[in-house]
Amino acid sequence: MRSTRPPLILPLLLVVVGAALLLSNFRLIEGLDLLKYAPVVLILAGIQVALRGDVGFTWQTQSFGITRGIVRSAALEASSGELDVKIRALRREGRLIAGQYTARSRPLLETRGDHARLTMRRGAAWAFSLADWEIGLAKDLPWTLLISASLGAVDADLRGITIKQADIASGFGDVRVVTSEQVVGGVRARSTFGHVTLIIPENTQAVIAVKRKPLARFQIDESRFLMLEPGLYATLDYREAETLIYAEVTSTFGIIRVM
Repeated sequence: MRSTRPPLILPLLLVVVGAALLLSNFRLIEGLDLLKYAPVVLILAGIQVALRGDVGFTWQTQSFGITRGIVRSAALEASSGELDVKIRALRREGRLIAGQYTARSRPLLETRGDHARLTMRRGAAWAFSLADWEIGLAKDLPWTLLISASLGAVDADLRGITIKQADIASGFGDVRVVTSEQVVGGVRARSTFGHVTLIIPENTQAVIAVKRKPLARFQIDESRFLMLEPGLYATLDYREAETLIYAEVTSTFGIIRVM
């Protein structure tokens, strides 16, 4: 795990404000009104967020990596709150999971035999730590995924990852899922107010259930999919496939896209 050195904007500001308060207490400065400097504080805090992704100067995004060991199956449960989440397959072998996280939200690892369970909680991080999460998963073992966000968006490219089951959801954020070529139990993607995009890789056959509410809109690539019945779609060559992927997409107020 490593972290980058933060910019000195906020530390210098704290030093200046602290020195001013100290001098004021000793009556070396008369009539000091720090409230008029509040806009400057807000501007500097905005610059800090733009440069660093969060307000704190020790809460920056940090890298992590956990070796695989004897693990043969794994489950990841992540609740990111208002933070965005990106999930990809790891390129390097030998690691179970790796990526970036906000301070204090590093994945917690529990093992039982050759099964690993990892959890990531937004509530464990500082409230003003706003850096997004990036998660890489090992490709050569089955994963069970439970990923949720309240305001944040979730972008999960599961290609190359063996998926036992995946449930990916957000309340207000968009959800984008590229399905794996190897799915055992199904993939579910849903958002209440955000858009949901499901992408089926080329040469992968799937059956997709679309559960949309009256206010949701629906778009599908008709050159790749056909309708089996209202609310149920499939790739054109699904009858010839030895294995089929089952996916389910849901939105209440957003746009559902199947591509």
